[in-house]
Amino acid sequence: MASIAGVGISIATLPASYRKSQVLNGVSGLRLASFSSQRKNFPSVRLQSAPMGFHVSCAAKPETVGKVCDIVKSQLALPDGTSVTGESTFAALGADSLDTVEIVMGLEEAFGISVEEDSAQNITTVQDAADLIEKLVEAKST
Repeated sequence: MASIAGVGISIATLPASYRKSQVLNGVSGLRLASFSSQRKNFPSVRLQSAPMGFHVSCAAKPETVGKVCDIVKSQLALPDGTSVTGESTFAALGADSLDTVEIVMGLEEAFGISVEEDSAQNITTVQDAADLIEKLVEAKST
């Protein structure tokens, strides 16, 4: 995996056992590429390999991810200095199913949204939550 700070670029590859037999649209072994910037007008972009090529999705703004991180830390009463990032999973942070429900309720209150139960069950990382929040906030404003 490679990454560059500032304008963040990260690339993850498939395990070595797959590299010999699989090539994705001329890029051998590429599984995930993420591009992000600290600038407000530059969206984060994630490219993920899909069965027939790449899937492009825009990730949540850094401000949204940061606010979600703060809410997760608060809901789980994590000690100061505990690192919570977009890639952090609720399970890795020690959250059980009840904690996850409480996190979702805190996010609903903080962002003025309502998360459907089906959508809530698909949230496993902070990034998942931030992406869903931005989608719901955008849908609410239109």
